[in-house]
Amino acid sequence: MTVKLYAMTCGWISTDFDLLFAGAPGKVRIPVPAYLIDHPKGRVLFDSGLHPDVQTDAAGRVGAEMAKTFEVEFRPGEEISTRLETLDIAAESIDYLVNSHLHWDHTGGNELIPNAKIIIQKKEWEAGHVPELIQQNVFLPADYDHGHQVQQIEGEYDLFGDGTVVTIPTYGHTPGHQSLKVKLASGDIILAADACYFRKTLEQMHLPNIVFDKEQMLDSLKTLRRLQSAGARISYGHDPEFWQQIPQAPLQLT
Repeated sequence: MTVKLYAMTCGWISTDFDLLFAGAPGKVRIPVPAYLIDHPKGRVLFDSGLHPDVQTDAAGRVGAEMAKTFEVEFRPGEEISTRLETLDIAAESIDYLVNSHLHWDHTGGNELIPNAKIIIQKKEWEAGHVPELIQQNVFLPADYDHGHQVQQIEGEYDLFGDGTVVTIPTYGHTPGHQSLKVKLASGDIILAADACYFRKTLEQMHLPNIVFDKEQMLDSLKTLRRLQSAGARISYGHDPEFWQQIPQAPLQLT
């Protein structure tokens, strides 16, 4: 059974480094990732990047304060549907959309993936529909309430029942953040998303300032360390130096 994994950069964001690595000076420019997993039993997208409206009116889409804090570089052709076209894959053919969490740079492209079943942690989906938690976590329901079929899961979930695509609960960044373990011929790779922004986040166990629950996020970093010690490779969520080494679709990760 061959499982193929492809990485895609769907725009870039610049912001204060301190927000993503507490105490760090200056600015940082980070990629907005998404991944395609091509499995014999179905196609899986892990996160969907930014909404196309951000290309022309970021403040109108995400709010003036958010657009001021996070400066977006996002050109036509970088949205998830067009990235998939480089693989000769129609956005309508995606079977599953695993959202790591509900932030706008991870769910903005959900609208472009109309036929997928969303796989998400139950506590994250519930938080995305409680006004106080929407405000606290800066969620944008316009990005994720599109009438998709939604499967709410709790903890680890083996998508195909064969151990090749498994959700890993990594709570803390948001109430129900999850990472994804993909088993390739070369071994396991963990798509960490915002559970671990940078390589040095894991090396130093250093938290960002953007965090819902610090203790849970530290526990999630410990989980990632255990998986790494067991031989898994970690794909860091927004590490620009790390992403320079990542083959971009149509190239395949091996």
